[in-house]
Amino acid sequence: MRALLGWLDDRTGYRGLLRKALVESIPGGAKWRYVWGSTLLFAIAVQFVTGLVLWAGYSPNANGAWESVYYIENNMAGGWMLRGIHHYMAHATMVLLVLHLMQVVVAGAYKAPREVNFWFGLALLHIVMGLSLTGYLLPWDEQGYWATKVATSIAAVTPVVGPALQKVLVGGAEYGHLTLTRFFALHAGVLPGALIALIAGHVFLFRRHGITTDAGSDAVGDEPARKRRDGMFWPDQALRDTVACLAVMAAVLFLVIRAGGAPLGAPADPSEPFPAARPEWYFMFLFQWLKYFPAGTEVIGAIVIPGIVVTLIALMPVAGRWRLGHRFNLGLMGAVLGGIVLLTWQAYTQDGADEEFVFAHNSAEAAAKRVAELAAGPDGIPPGGALTLLGADPLTQGPRLFADRCASCHTYDGHDGLGRPVTEPQTAADLKGFASREWLAGLLDPDRVATLEYFGGTEFAQGRMVRMVQRRVASYDADRREQLAKVVKALSAQAALSYQAALDEADRDDIAEGTALISSAPIRCTECHEFQGVVEEPWGPVLTGFGSREWLTAIIRDASHPSFYGDRNDRMPAFGPDEILSDVQIALLVDWLREEWEVGGG
Repeated sequence: MRALLGWLDDRTGYRGLLRKALVESIPGGAKWRYVWGSTLLFAIAVQFVTGLVLWAGYSPNANGAWESVYYIENNMAGGWMLRGIHHYMAHATMVLLVLHLMQVVVAGAYKAPREVNFWFGLALLHIVMGLSLTGYLLPWDEQGYWATKVATSIAAVTPVVGPALQKVLVGGAEYGHLTLTRFFALHAGVLPGALIALIAGHVFLFRRHGITTDAGSDAVGDEPARKRRDGMFWPDQALRDTVACLAVMAAVLFLVIRAGGAPLGAPADPSEPFPAARPEWYFMFLFQWLKYFPAGTEVIGAIVIPGIVVTLIALMPVAGRWRLGHRFNLGLMGAVLGGIVLLTWQAYTQDGADEEFVFAHNSAEAAAKRVAELAAGPDGIPPGGALTLLGADPLTQGPRLFADRCASCHTYDGHDGLGRPVTEPQTAADLKGFASREWLAGLLDPDRVATLEYFGGTEFAQGRMVRMVQRRVASYDADRREQLAKVVKALSAQAALSYQAALDEADRDDIAEGTALISSAPIRCTECHEFQGVVEEPWGPVLTGFGSREWLTAIIRDASHPSFYGDRNDRMPAFGPDEILSDVQIALLVDWLREEWEVGGG
């Protein structure tokens, strides 16, 4: 082995390179406060390695980006862990950058002759922020898409070049495939290349000028540093750097394991607004800051003031030449960081108190969970992409359709179907569990039939059905009530609800007896309703197939049909076919009302 290493050194001179890299004097000895630069370099290296592996499974196109990230998360061996490390290490990188910048400013390491290196560091900060911004879009989920759309719209307010700059970033007038490919090119090619070049220059200049041990004084010449025993980078400082890097890695792994990987929202849907869109936490201060600038003044908040602050920071080496310059720089840095913390706190506090945002955020999380369930189903992701899974999902679309078209009269478990309070007075029945045994039992309860659960908000509140329940049913003895319970089972069985299939099978005898009672004494529902062709005086909806998919579809299409309310229909419009809802939309609404949304079918 010694001969082999000697041969390799003779051809490459690697031993001399190692000595130059590792054998460096640390005036005043190794210190823990010197670890931030090394941990930052370590974090960036981890990002490069994990990014290259993720690249192998990623498809940078609008019709496959989300699907490829889902594949990485759920099918690639260790993909969830790899993506989680990449995600949370990006957060750690931002933290380490700020800590490193604070160390540089506090130690006065921006002063001559280190000005250029300080500017290199500021450029590195902006490139890392650019990497974070461009990487946010790549999963092509709702959060990344809409947050990026907001971020790139800020570029449009730049004087003179704003609209053209936005068009270059977006790849045209519309956000789509070209936007994604351009951001991917920036994230995986242009910005990493610039980052490598700046890191190389930054390290070179750092090694050229050495460490600054105290504010305003070089390590080589200051008296306090001389009184302390000097150390060496290897192994003294290298050991501390290694321990710090391991601590960073341990913290990132903790976050990854606790969260189960990086988040992945529902696929981006450009046709639907997304009020829950927010940038990552390290950009939230800017999001909050821009709230203070009304329309027409965005350029001041987005360009002018941030530009002044960045310029003042860049001029720190100039200000540091004066006696009070270093103190001014420390005050400036404290003010900037304090402002960022304050604005970030305000942003999250306001979001937490905003009911609409909380609702939108919870809905987004539910949609992300649901699309993952659908994608993991037996049919997988269809050729049309994961977005079509949500578009054809009753659990996703049913509540939206109900809230949009039905909640002006009906409620669903007391709300609009999406979990929000109804905004208009309730004038029709609550449809949660429609046609189930529980729902029908409430309909035939004298104390409930005239409440808002059923007829209380309609013009039928004093009608024949309500009077029958409040008078006849209220007088039933124990035997009649037992017969009525069997009728309830029989009527509910007409709906063939999948979540009641086991109960219907177990109660076949009761259902058979109840079916006979529907059209015979003493119950005789056929006095007013048709059932299996039997009716005395048609007045109410047909009970044959009550609550079934076909029955619900027909009444939603036209409640004024003679099979339902006829000319007694007071306000329910004919929703189909294609009057208000398409057949596909009606089918989604029906399946949701029947709670048939299981993955792979009802």
